[in-house]
Amino acid sequence: MKTLHTLLLIFPCTLSLWAADSPVIAPGAGLERLADGFAFTEGPACDAQGNVFFTDQPNDSILKWSTEGKLTIYRQPCGRANGLCFDAAGNLWACADEKNELWRIDPAGKTTVVVKDYEKKLLNGPNDVWVRHQGGVYFTDPFYKRSYWKRGPKEMDECVYYLNPDQGKVVRVISDLKQPNGIIGTPDGKTLYVADIGASKTYRYTIQPDGALAQKHLFCELGSDGMTIDNQGNVYLTGKGVTTFDPSGKKIEHIEVAEPWTANVCFGGQDRSTLFITATKSLYGLKMKVRGVDSQ
Repeated sequence: MKTLHTLLLIFPCTLSLWAADSPVIAPGAGLERLADGFAFTEGPACDAQGNVFFTDQPNDSILKWSTEGKLTIYRQPCGRANGLCFDAAGNLWACADEKNELWRIDPAGKTTVVVKDYEKKLLNGPNDVWVRHQGGVYFTDPFYKRSYWKRGPKEMDECVYYLNPDQGKVVRVISDLKQPNGIIGTPDGKTLYVADIGASKTYRYTIQPDGALAQKHLFCELGSDGMTIDNQGNVYLTGKGVTTFDPSGKKIEHIEVAEPWTANVCFGGQDRSTLFITATKSLYGLKMKVRGVDSQ
């Protein structure tokens, strides 16, 4: 891995403090800018050791923020990766937007293109991915036209897909959203949250044994770019800062981030008690009362 000390500013800097009565933020904790100088940060994901991997899509890079606070380049180029998620075997799944693919990168760094089309049609551009701990992969496929694409027009509706772990078959599980984007599930593998950023809504679904979805329920009147969940079942949505909802869909916290856009979040660190936030040109950290969960 290449170090970035000459490329980026790495300077933990406390920007604001939160009151002690927050239901999720640690008493007296402050939002810290951990690193700066990126083009557009996205897709944070935590490995089993607590290291956080995230993307800088315009610079075609996946970066790693270690539990020791060291920033390195993990992979460059990386298929213009966007959303990331680790599975139980330590593989890193990446929404490789350059050629509209879904990748799996094993712990040794070997890359496999797992999904490259659907019924022989080009995907719109896999954006965010969640790997179910019990098996199976869900990913969103909105259409955001990229300047680097060498392809024709949109070939399919914007949908959510499920990759069956046994047959390796990709099936469409949601097709009635305007622009699906952020996605996250509960650690028991029973519930999936999907944000329709185009309609400013987030929905909750019950996951069936075969991976199909049922019982669509409006969770909240807010869309999201990226999402995560904590060990209390609270759901974190992004866009203008980070907004937290309890399991019933009630808003319980809002974290202001002084950036034009907050793209994504995950929990990381050795005890999973730091909320990592990717927002435009920076990576932020915030100490929390709650902790992250597996497959977040």
